[in-house]
Amino acid sequence: MIAFAMRSAARFRVLAAGIVLAGVLGAPPTGRAQLFFSETPAAELRVAPLTVRAAVTPKEGPVAVRVQFSVTAPAGATVPDLYLLWPGDVKNDPTLGARDPALAEQVTALHYDVIDEGRLVLRARRLSGEGPNQGREPLKGGAPYVTFVQTGGMQGLSAPATWIRIPAWPRLTDPEWIVTLEIPSLSAVKAKRSTFFEHWVLGDRQLFAMTFNEVRGRPLRRMYLAHRDRVVHLGDAPAEMTVTFAESDHLRIDMVSPPTAVRTTSETAESTEVVSLFLDTGEGATPQRLSVQYGYYSRTQAIAVVVVPLALLVLGYAVGPLIGRASVHFAERLAGRIHVSGWNGVPRERKTGVVLSRDTLAKIRPGVTTYEDVLRLCGPIAEEGEHFPTSEREQRTLVYRGRSVRPRTRRLFGWLSSVRNLEVERHEVTIQFTEGIVRDVQADIKRSILPVGERPPVSPA
Repeated sequence: MIAFAMRSAARFRVLAAGIVLAGVLGAPPTGRAQLFFSETPAAELRVAPLTVRAAVTPKEGPVAVRVQFSVTAPAGATVPDLYLLWPGDVKNDPTLGARDPALAEQVTALHYDVIDEGRLVLRARRLSGEGPNQGREPLKGGAPYVTFVQTGGMQGLSAPATWIRIPAWPRLTDPEWIVTLEIPSLSAVKAKRSTFFEHWVLGDRQLFAMTFNEVRGRPLRRMYLAHRDRVVHLGDAPAEMTVTFAESDHLRIDMVSPPTAVRTTSETAESTEVVSLFLDTGEGATPQRLSVQYGYYSRTQAIAVVVVPLALLVLGYAVGPLIGRASVHFAERLAGRIHVSGWNGVPRERKTGVVLSRDTLAKIRPGVTTYEDVLRLCGPIAEEGEHFPTSEREQRTLVYRGRSVRPRTRRLFGWLSSVRNLEVERHEVTIQFTEGIVRDVQADIKRSILPVGERPPVSPA
């Protein structure tokens, strides 16, 4: 956002509250869209051409911005001092001289708070490039500036803005010369937050932003309202905003806005990328913004962008099964040490196979109980064997095998208990039959205690 204003003979005065409200609600469209001012209404003055060129590098520090412009005026007209309203703060050049107290008084008269003062480089260049110093001519003392903020109110402290005075100079209206104001901007680039992994792999991400005809933010609006009756429009010459990125071999641009911005490679500078946006110079132009999200990366990071995904892919196939087995083993060990019991704290017994109780065995009577009765009492899941002795009587056996595991626990809270060890009982019942009648019953029960984490042996089927 850029604004030029003609120097007033008297101090700038604060507008009345009613006029301010009328300016916000009832200002003409051209007044809202333009930010060029003069001491008195001067429809014949134009700023043309206009180029705002920023240079971004991987190094930290202020962004070098050059505002190149010229002023067209009727023959014989005298152009007084100009003013430029710049968003954000700038860096002072102490070699150009002391501050300008009168400039600070103009700003404080509008109830702003001054936070910095100084001077910026102002020079002119002959378009033909002839003459001493290749047609370059600096202005002694440069251009004084004041950086200010707006405080108080419900919104508190505002972002900074800078009011720059461009002294009256014959080079401003000379068609053979172009004037350049060099602004080391401290606010053009903002760091974008990222995670540690993104920083390590992709590098730091930055956001460059430059606006034109923008007065919606504080403290720009009040400054505009104070001078909106002295608007000076852009001329018919082309106007544009341009940002160049050096060392494009290590540059990654993620986003450019608006889509109408042009992204190309510099025709004159080696390894430089250019993003430019032509400005609408017509009456009633709307605010325009050029923003670029970008980042510079090192050689290591360039390799990591390819190597890290490839390594993750390879490790996924190689380490995935190992991680899966380790997870299963860890889950089994955890499940073996933690027991979920009833609310009364009684451990839950786990049985496998067929475990016959004493009451069931007492119902099996040799010489009386038949084969069908045993199957009805004990179930059909058993190991069955047939014997063919020398006698003619049929002989067979049924073997029932099972296992009972009962954890010895210590209650933690609720349903959860810690397991100290395991009580294991292995049951094997052999029932012999002759001619379909039970001849003998043999029950073999073995008990053992196992430590936590050791699996009980599997009973043979």
